[in-house]
Amino acid sequence: MTASDPGDSALSYSARPQSLMFSFLGLHVMGRDTAVYSGSVIAVFGRVGISEEAVRSTLTRMVKRGLLTRHRRGRRVYFGLTSRAAGVLEDGSRRIWQTGAVNRDWDGNWTLVGFSLPDTRRGDRHDLRSRLVWAGFGPLQNGLWIAPGTKDAASIVDGLDLADNVNVFTAQHAKPTESADLVHRAFDVDAIATRYHAFLSRWEPAAPLPSFPDDLARQLVLHTDWLQLVRQDPHLPAEHLAPDWPAIRAEQLFHRLANRYAETASTLATEVLDEIPLPPN
Repeated sequence: MTASDPGDSALSYSARPQSLMFSFLGLHVMGRDTAVYSGSVIAVFGRVGISEEAVRSTLTRMVKRGLLTRHRRGRRVYFGLTSRAAGVLEDGSRRIWQTGAVNRDWDGNWTLVGFSLPDTRRGDRHDLRSRLVWAGFGPLQNGLWIAPGTKDAASIVDGLDLADNVNVFTAQHAKPTESADLVHRAFDVDAIATRYHAFLSRWEPAAPLPSFPDDLARQLVLHTDWLQLVRQDPHLPAEHLAPDWPAIRAEQLFHRLANRYAETASTLATEVLDEIPLPPN
């Protein structure tokens, strides 16, 4: 298989160029105060079968969304992070390295978000639901979403102009309701476990590793795969999950492979990437 033919590789699980781009930026641009040449990005993404057209289109969309800034030096175009993008990447980094695969410190509290929006605000309702999923909430019943622990719900609705339509509470369950029932009513636990098993099948040493040309490519796909996985994980209380919950083994595998690829990938990135310092604000 060549780098331009990812049909049998880990990319067949449908990682989008933008998802890969966030991983790339988090690994090789975040915290450096630099902008990276578009041709360098194209060269890296070519290793995992992403076309030049797809890379340029992704970079352009991210500029329009206020996630990247464009800088020219001669005939070359460089892209740097905005503060908004840095915030998204820092959140992703926390989820990867700090949150952990299992919530062993749950205090028994739930955050509840209730909302009611007319059909004329269908778009706002969609945006709110998307943000709730991102923040680890699940739908308990129509218009009522819950998440384990105390969540910063104000940041979830920030900018949506929904203060009059949303109610937020922190509470504990009471009889006849059981917290284990809440977990299985609001969250598709089987689907979460299936995603972790799929990750293990793709990356376990006993299985063939993705056929990419080098550790820079493997690192990019590994981090993208893992970040997509943990962003879909509501971080449910360990006491309500199976003792052999697959997230535990998947997280251990991710850390082993991330450490294995890191040094070589960093060396390759230094060779490939053309960077310039970001201009002062």
